[in-house]
Amino acid sequence: MQDARQFRPFEDRLDEARALHLLREAVAGADDGELFMERRRSEVLAWDDGRVRTASYDASEGFGLRAVRGETAGYAHSTDLSETALKRAVETARLAVGDGGGTMAPPPPATNRKLYGDADPMADAEFPVKVDTLAEIDAYARALDSRVVQVTATLAASLQEVVILRPEGHAVTDTRPMSRMNVSIIVEENGRRESGNSGGGGRHSLTGLIEREHWEAAAREALRIALVNLEAVPAPAGVMDVALGPGWPGILLHEAIGHGLEGDFNRKKSSAFAGLMGQQIAAKGVTVLDDGTLPYRRGSISVDDEGTPSNATTLIEDGVLVGYMQDRQNARLMGVAPTGNGRRQSYAHAPMPRMTNTYMLSGDATPGDIVADVKDGIYAVGFGGGQVDITNGKFVFSCTEAYRVKDGKIGAPVKGATLIGDGATALQKIRAVGNDMSLDPGIGNCGKNGQWVPVGVGQPTLLIGGLTVGGSAAG
Repeated sequence: MQDARQFRPFEDRLDEARALHLLREAVAGADDGELFMERRRSEVLAWDDGRVRTASYDASEGFGLRAVRGETAGYAHSTDLSETALKRAVETARLAVGDGGGTMAPPPPATNRKLYGDADPMADAEFPVKVDTLAEIDAYARALDSRVVQVTATLAASLQEVVILRPEGHAVTDTRPMSRMNVSIIVEENGRRESGNSGGGGRHSLTGLIEREHWEAAAREALRIALVNLEAVPAPAGVMDVALGPGWPGILLHEAIGHGLEGDFNRKKSSAFAGLMGQQIAAKGVTVLDDGTLPYRRGSISVDDEGTPSNATTLIEDGVLVGYMQDRQNARLMGVAPTGNGRRQSYAHAPMPRMTNTYMLSGDATPGDIVADVKDGIYAVGFGGGQVDITNGKFVFSCTEAYRVKDGKIGAPVKGATLIGDGATALQKIRAVGNDMSLDPGIGNCGKNGQWVPVGVGQPTLLIGGLTVGGSAAG
């Protein structure tokens, strides 16, 4: 993975010795910097309304050159991987360095760890096979239930190749595959329409996703969710206990507290958790990690986009705040070590602290006991969109699958439920942590400052006492 002689796949476009010379010119007198080169190819096929609706293939390549001094970073990027373009970029990046005087930060540690293969998932099946698979998914889903009126099936795959050239002369390389399959079903009965979605993927082959056993299970799950929603009654409103299911509901954890534990927000003291290191910020028994080292997971990275090996970083341990997620710049300014969380959407974006796979560890309660402890509330197992204010941790999340619970008994599904609260308070109100931690199926994308990166989430079944539930019926 890390070898001063490895410059592929860009050796035919840029001479490594000249690129290193120009990079050193850009960062002379700076604290840090790198040349990030990227080549990306992606394919999306979508079947909708009985035919291929989308068949797209995209290819891009370029470089980003960064020079960092103190809190300032100069960044220039180009789609032209040439020495001429790199020379122009040096002039821009140098604006952040000024008269210099900085001390170059030590390089990231070397690693040869690979968390995924480097084969191109787009080459796993021919185009006609992919189209036929989508058509089969459509036919299978429609045959499952006469109430199915719409089926959308999607196959997506991509391959990203990066080389990160460091001023010390090391070229850190990573080849990152990604594949995903998704099925969305709409059902109709008595004029009422509801939908359900299922699918997932990760940094692995597309082959397993297009096997009949896999996509049949996804179609059945999408139909199950749609039919549950077809029977849903208006959600209650008011402050009540909320049980959260395992896996994907960890997206609430990701948004409500994850961003607040990224280094840049805490260095600038704009996070609701700034200045609380070493303090009890969650109920005892709550331990949260950000772990980019899980093989083949959607949010995993062998190295981050600065060349630092990814890590399993403990953020909260038994309720105590013990760590932040750091890139190189914010770690240096805060006097701590980088954690391998410097990520960027593409060569056109500068890196910043970002999550990878963020999840809560299991506790010792059984899921059945947790639900039985809910006297009057809801049990939420699926989530859609949400909004979070990083400065105070306030969040609003919509539930895509939830149930009314009274006296510990799961009742009718509810429609239109939203969970409202703030991350800091929600952490303190966790009353029980289940023993069934699971990760999401590989569907997460995370946005920050206009950049999107793939992520993973996870958690066990949780019981949170006293969240505000927004709905249309009296509680």
